[in-house]
Amino acid sequence: MRVMDAIHGQFLIGRRARVLSGHIATLLPSRASVLDVGCGDGDIARRIMETRPDISIHGIDVLVRPETAIPVDEFDGSHFPFADHTFDVVTFVDVLHHTDDPTALLAEASRVARKSVVIKDHLVRGVLARPTLRLMDMVGNVRHGVALPFNYLTYPEWETAFAAARLAIVRRENRLSIYPWPATLVFDRKLHFIAELTVPQSR
Repeated sequence: MRVMDAIHGQFLIGRRARVLSGHIATLLPSRASVLDVGCGDGDIARRIMETRPDISIHGIDVLVRPETAIPVDEFDGSHFPFADHTFDVVTFVDVLHHTDDPTALLAEASRVARKSVVIKDHLVRGVLARPTLRLMDMVGNVRHGVALPFNYLTYPEWETAFAAARLAIVRRENRLSIYPWPATLVFDRKLHFIAELTVPQSR
């Protein structure tokens, strides 16, 4: 585990942040105000704003780190401390599988967002998907004290969760190329996806 942790920290964290920020930046509307839920140190949000200086991003997290790249408020993991329709977009980057009930946070996102919700998360698909995702989660999160319920969903289960929050899928991409070769053969496959969803307009 120590060797995997060292490899992850030295070679993969920066690439992951660069790749994911690039994908997400293309999905955000012009001059959007964004709430980044479970933002961690805010590095991905910072990179998005470097690419898209027209966008402002505010973070919330259950574990606020001593140093963050964006303003971050603490929240209880269930309820967002904001009024309805406060932000244009709500983003979740590898957050929902850390919760016992992703639908609860999706409902909060639907409440707080005016336009859309953007999600990057894991997908149970293919051989040994769950053990592979567990390994990635432990390597990336144990040292930060992040909860690890390993709540991974299949895509039909994600669709059910989106529908329960009244979120409509606009686009989905599961070829993200987060990891370099040859790690991509094991850790990318189709175990990740990014989805853009619209919120109900008649509310």
